[in-house]
Amino acid sequence: MTMIQALRSAMDVMMERDPNVVIFGEDVGYFGGVFRCTEGLQAKYGKSRVFDAPISESGIVGAAVGMGAYGLRPVVEIQFADYVYPAFDQIVSEAARLRYRSNGDFTAPLTIRMPCGGGIYGGQTHSQSPEAVFTHVCGLRTVMPSNPYDAKGLLISAIENDDPVIFLEPKRLYNGPFDGHHDKPVVPWSKHPMGEVPEGYYTVPLTSASIFRPGKDVTVLAYGTMVWVSEAAANETGVDAEIIDLRSIWPLDLDAIVNSVKKTGRCVIVHEATRTSGFGAELMSLVQEHCFYHLEAPIERVTGWDTPYPHAQEWAYFPGPGRVGAALKRVTEA
Repeated sequence: MTMIQALRSAMDVMMERDPNVVIFGEDVGYFGGVFRCTEGLQAKYGKSRVFDAPISESGIVGAAVGMGAYGLRPVVEIQFADYVYPAFDQIVSEAARLRYRSNGDFTAPLTIRMPCGGGIYGGQTHSQSPEAVFTHVCGLRTVMPSNPYDAKGLLISAIENDDPVIFLEPKRLYNGPFDGHHDKPVVPWSKHPMGEVPEGYYTVPLTSASIFRPGKDVTVLAYGTMVWVSEAAANETGVDAEIIDLRSIWPLDLDAIVNSVKKTGRCVIVHEATRTSGFGAELMSLVQEHCFYHLEAPIERVTGWDTPYPHAQEWAYFPGPGRVGAALKRVTEA
């Protein structure tokens, strides 16, 4: 399966298993979503369970919070991650706090799906990576898969979870793997070849990272598209990098990170979002706190620029194998 097919399969499986699962958002019904992730689900489950919403992100998430408190399990789609900001108050002040402010009497079991990142020349309003914004909010879980197998298992886990989950989907990975340089699909996947996604029910924990590529020279911490970029950089430089795919950005699998960095003694962090106050800063702090006496070189970050998203310079903006490879060489030669 492609990631789109895997995500659709996850929603299909859960709608069949649980009549309380509902899906809604802008154009997700008859049209099947702008990226076709929900294609065919309205025809199969009806307009009362898969339906379109007005262009009101605050209304979409606010309604989902109420549905969740009432006993449903809504899965809402924000058409692009860039559009989520009008709904931020509903996410932070209502969804994230409902369990705590009600002393457990109510929960907000909603999943907020949104395509993120660049690769489609969408410019400033269709290409942002806002994951760090959500990791700062207590009560939210933040997830970003890098491959179809994980995407399906993580989405099923998110839908079953009783707390709100921010589910970020890298657009560059929607239609297949790529070589780390371009959005042209290539096969096979290093870890999960296309097609090796079970059709039925399975889960991937929302609390565990995976060792995407074992190695002994340097630990690379990445998620989403940057996992593949990091693999391309390691292959091209010949650096024996161990790539940790975080998958669940928060809560974080700190044990996997610490064990890897203690083994390699070096760490490079890669993410597509802007550098300042990006999630890489938190990762650097944690590695420093837990692995200081094992480090053989300074921790490096490879990130997007501290600028508004440049439409015409998109492929220079986010990290590519060249920038990541240079960082790998610096830390291994230090």
